[in-house]
This record gives sequence, structure tokens and C-alpha cells, in this order.
Amino acid sequence: MVRIIGVRFKDAGKIYYFDPDRFDFEYGDNVIVETVRGVEYGEVVIAPKDVPEAEVVMPLKKVIRKATDKDWEKVKENREKEREAFYICLEKIENHELDMKMVDVEYTFDAKKIIFYFTADGRVDFRELVKDLAAVFRTRIELRQIGVRDQAKFLGGIGPCGRECCCCSFLGDFQPVSIKMAKDQNLSLSPTKISGLCGRLMCCLNYEHDHYVCMKKRMPSLGMKVKTPDGQGVVIDNNPITEKSKVKIELPDGTYDMNEYDLNDIRFKKPKRVEEDIHEETLDEEIKKLLDE
Repeated sequence: MVRIIGVRFKDAGKIYYFDPDRFDFEYGDNVIVETVRGVEYGEVVIAPKDVPEAEVVMPLKKVIRKATDKDWEKVKENREKEREAFYICLEKIENHELDMKMVDVEYTFDAKKIIFYFTADGRVDFRELVKDLAAVFRTRIELRQIGVRDQAKFLGGIGPCGRECCCCSFLGDFQPVSIKMAKDQNLSLSPTKISGLCGRLMCCLNYEHDHYVCMKKRMPSLGMKVKTPDGQGVVIDNNPITEKSKVKIELPDGTYDMNEYDLNDIRFKKPKRVEEDIHEETLDEEIKKLLDE
């Protein structure tokens, strides 16, 4: 086991592990740590705890010290410098007529490095731009091209649900999202319905997908003949959220009735491909004959 703390450098940013060394930290404490980018100011979001060594990348960097009020003042100074650097970079981009869009600027805590984030449709030759920026700021300059999802995370906004975008409120890492997830959830495949502010598939399609896949295996297929408490019928709709199926039942007088039934109240034969994933259902001989036809 190894003792670690989790540190985050941005709101909804990725959590990094560090060795707390001799310090006693609590959730919400601010710390000064050394990263691959340089010395940084972060917040403890995971209090000291022991975890298996296999879960962390060794060796862990040790925390330099707890942050002070003076450190916080320096962070605020850096943020003021970032705003100034943003507009200076915009002017330089315009002068060089580069096809790129500035998104954000970030100073490291020790101000020994400035990172400029931008988006572009293709590769951009910004070597002359870097030289100009280095001449102005006289420190290390890094220009980093990011994707549209990262841009949305930087800028933020309100999603179609009326809440702040997940990426800028709590998501530390982006998870893969595919169109198959929308199909499995019977959602409209219109891009305007399933795309976020970034123009990519919404991250929230991933949240309930596992449940839909599980329920798709457990529930009867559309058109399948099933046995209900009211008699035999055919499934015409499924609701994976409520775990209910709508069944069309033929009445003795030749008319039809449609009712919803809980999954546990209906009996049907599972396709062979999912029989091993779920419990076996008991079917009477009459239903077996109907399904075999």
C-alpha cells in the first residue's frame, strides 16, 4: 500500500496523485506541488488515504508544501496576467494571419511557462508566433492545439437540459461516446437532438447506456409472443427505465387490448444469445408451441 492525496488544478479538471510526505492534509486544503509543467498551485480533493501500489504510477512526486495566503495572491496576479496575455496573443495571431482561434491562456504558478490553448481546422505553423510571444514575455512559451470538446470544457455553457455542461462542472475526463449508444436508447438520431454545445455527441449518452444494454438483454424483443396474467399477447413496446413492456392481447370477442406489465409478470423464451446472461423463465407447453411456429 502507498499513501496518496488527490490534487486538482482546475474546476472539473483531472485528479492527480501525490505523496503527502510528512504533511497532514484535509479535503479542500491548497498545496504547492511540482508537475511535469512546473510548480503548480492545486486543491486537495482526495484526503490522504492508502491505496494499492498497482493503482498509481510510481514514483509519486512529493508535495512541496501547504499553500499560504501569499501563494493565493500570486495566483490572482497570474490570472490578471493571463487576461493580458490572451489579447496580446490575439493581436500577434492577426498580424501573422494565422488560421487559428484562441481559447485560453494559462500561467504556471512560478510563471516560468505560459501555455496558449487554441483550436484550428488543421495543422498550423506557429513557429514565428512563438518567437514573437517569447520576445514579449521572456519566458517559456507553449502553444497547444485542443479539440472542440476541450474548448467547451474551457469556455463552459448551458446544455439542452438547462444545467451547466457536464464537462465543465464535474467530468474530469472525457469518455468515448458513439452513435450506437443513441440507437440503443431509442433516441432521435438527429444531430441537433443528441449533440452538445461542442457539436459532438453529448457526454450524457454514456451515463445510462449500460442500463439500456442490460435491460435489452432481459426484456422481450418487439413482436415477441409472451404470456401475461391476462393471457397471451405480442410485445409492441418496451420501457427500459420503468422495466415495463406494453403488450397487445387478443380478447375472446376478437378485439384487442393493450396493457403494460412489469418484467417479472410476463413469461417468454429468451433468444439463445442471451440465455446465459439471465435467469431461465418457466414456460408452459402451450406457449412453447406458439414460439416454435
